[in-house]
Amino acid sequence: MTRKNSSRTGAWRSAGARAGMVAPAVLIYTALLVVPVGYAFYYSFTDYNGFPNRVPEFTGLDNYRTVFESHDITGTMVVTAIVAAVGAVVVNLAALGLALLLQKTNRFNTFGRVVMFYPHVLSALVVGFLWQAILGPQGVVNTLLEKAGTSSLPFLSDPDWALWSMILVIVWSLFGVQLVLYLAGLQAVPRDLIEAARIDGAGRWGTFRAVTWPSLASTVTVAVITSGISLLKTYDVVVSLTGGGPAGSTKTLAYSILAVSFPQRKIGVASAQAVLLIVAAAIMAITVLVLRRRAENDAESIG
Repeated sequence: MTRKNSSRTGAWRSAGARAGMVAPAVLIYTALLVVPVGYAFYYSFTDYNGFPNRVPEFTGLDNYRTVFESHDITGTMVVTAIVAAVGAVVVNLAALGLALLLQKTNRFNTFGRVVMFYPHVLSALVVGFLWQAILGPQGVVNTLLEKAGTSSLPFLSDPDWALWSMILVIVWSLFGVQLVLYLAGLQAVPRDLIEAARIDGAGRWGTFRAVTWPSLASTVTVAVITSGISLLKTYDVVVSLTGGGPAGSTKTLAYSILAVSFPQRKIGVASAQAVLLIVAAAIMAITVLVLRRRAENDAESIG
């Protein structure tokens, strides 16, 4: 009995120690994420204007109706979806391709990794101002084109050009992190499987399709989710590169929340937009996870 009691006491102490170690993290997570999201969800059903002496009045789904009935906000949601979907595909394809080229360790590849990661070190605001100086109407590119005797290009002055230019700039600023993720994933690919595939006569594409790509499944999932969420909340580059223009063609949902709704004291509408952004991020993450699980199940059934 004494041994049992002592073992139970030891188990309780270890459980208490683990709880004591986890508690600060749970408190921080709750304070920084759960509480703000809870307040956003609450304010999205009120007419709160941000003034402390104003008591929020419950308005039901009025703010959400405003969001979906407003043509401007609906267009903003479409722009956000395009930026997230196209940007996530392009940034991951670029990062994976460069990771395959730079996976061998040598001086040139080490230098290349540093250069490719450097854009992520810069502030997103700095990135926007930098590319505004390059692609603007009086920027470096158009100045060189005019000196060469050709007409300038409307990178940031035409709605369609501005949207795709902004997506490429965001991709340029993001793919450094994705490159690091894919490089780490490639290091974990079993070398014996690669050698076995080559012995069996598989070429580079066959080896990539049969060995490398399946081994990168978890890395691809993390990279797509992280890049997609980053693209959904794009704000800084929009502010410094296009300011949401021309004609609102580059206005994202995050920009609309922080630069339009909040300054106009429309806290309820801004909170509704924020809730929709959170829901969109959750749907995207769940979709990627479900697709990955389905692909794994299909592969197991075929095997």
